[in-house]
Amino acid sequence: MIRIGVLGAAGRMGREVLRAVVSADDLDLVAAVDPEHVGQEVEGVAIAPTIDALADADVAVDFTHPSAVMGNIRWCLEHGVHAVVGTTGLSEHDLGDIRALAERGDANCVVAPNFALGAVLLLRFAAEAARFFDAAEVIELHHDGKVDAPSGTALATARAIDTARAGAWSAPEVIGSDPSARGADVDGVRVHAVRLPGLVAHEEVLFGGPGQVLTLRHDALDRQAFMPGVLLAVRGVAARPGLTVGLDALLD
Repeated sequence: MIRIGVLGAAGRMGREVLRAVVSADDLDLVAAVDPEHVGQEVEGVAIAPTIDALADADVAVDFTHPSAVMGNIRWCLEHGVHAVVGTTGLSEHDLGDIRALAERGDANCVVAPNFALGAVLLLRFAAEAARFFDAAEVIELHHDGKVDAPSGTALATARAIDTARAGAWSAPEVIGSDPSARGADVDGVRVHAVRLPGLVAHEEVLFGGPGQVLTLRHDALDRQAFMPGVLLAVRGVAARPGLTVGLDALLD
């Protein structure tokens, strides 16, 4: 049995992770942490106030907040607890720090901007399409509680497109009252972020060429969509030394 602790246990993703862990025959939920919901019982476990409750866990799953995630990862890696991180907003500098921490200790870390298998496949398909279409833009749509923008998934997609495409492309210079209407420039790829109630997590990638448009789209309609990927990472993190970024490596 793999002993699991969940950080951000009372959040929407945290609660879904708890249910998935309890339903799995090979996983044992040993701790749930959320300082804003201390003492509340979820899936038979009382929510603890601090990360110290993870002392007996083999793997910690983090769906918290960009302001808390680095401290959580640092604690896990320094205490020999493998970390599976779905909290987005980590910078390249943060990833460098995580990699150094993981290399110094005995615990590993998987950081993934998206745990939905369909979203991971979309990224693969986008990289393949970019070999033939230089012109591409990304639209990401999320619920109105998501604080970071663009999403980690959109950033990863834009960077994969830029790496794979043979040439470069940019739209004409903006003429209008608000140039920001063209979205963020991520490695030469325009990325547009939408935040609305009713959405969960959605991404659309548009490729344009002479006389044609190719559209790739993934829709996560329920947070259950992320659970197979989370459990895949939980079961695989111990066998992946150091830092693994993205779920794609685990699919192979």
